[in-house]
Amino acid sequence: MQGGELPFPWMGVPLGEHRALPAPALQPGPLHPLMIRAKAVSAKEVDSGNDIYGNPIKRIQYEIKQIKMFKGPDQDIEFIYTAPSTAVCGRLLDTGGKKEYLIAGKSEGNGKMHITLCDLVSTWDSLTPTQKKSLNQRYQMGCECKISRCLSIPCFVSSSDECLWTDWAMEKNNVDGRQAKHYACIKRSDGSCAWYRGMAPPKQEFLDIEDP
Repeated sequence: MQGGELPFPWMGVPLGEHRALPAPALQPGPLHPLMIRAKAVSAKEVDSGNDIYGNPIKRIQYEIKQIKMFKGPDQDIEFIYTAPSTAVCGRLLDTGGKKEYLIAGKSEGNGKMHITLCDLVSTWDSLTPTQKKSLNQRYQMGCECKISRCLSIPCFVSSSDECLWTDWAMEKNNVDGRQAKHYACIKRSDGSCAWYRGMAPPKQEFLDIEDP
């Protein structure tokens, strides 16, 4: 999948609310969206240039083993870079090599990836069966859909290509609620988008439904 929004709310909507220092401010060059499943096998502190006052910028370099690329270039990612602590928006990964993660961030190419506290980092085992199935089989079905977060009731969609995400309003600011765990926003035959729940692939009659 090369473009479009992420069809699952827990991946693409609430995390942008954080005010972490973006990776481009720490690493020059164009960065591109990326999502992988991977393990971290080692970590070390490295220099990443200097700030505007001439002080060295420290980063943590994680050497990883990529298991699967869900979004991004064909080239495998070998290293992930992040700030040295959560106080400066860094992400901490277990380096035992046993814990698998779903990681979203930015890639600069050359097998390198950057993540901040704003980016999605979830252990693979914490994902529901629906989330895993959606990642592997339904990801591209929602690329042209938009997810609109409902902050308070009532709320409405502004176009037929939107799915309204209500976990935040209905479950006391919960970003990992019922919709996030069990639903995927997918595009139907008439161009409209709708939430779909279930482990089985959507039936044709669901895809062929037209909004009034």
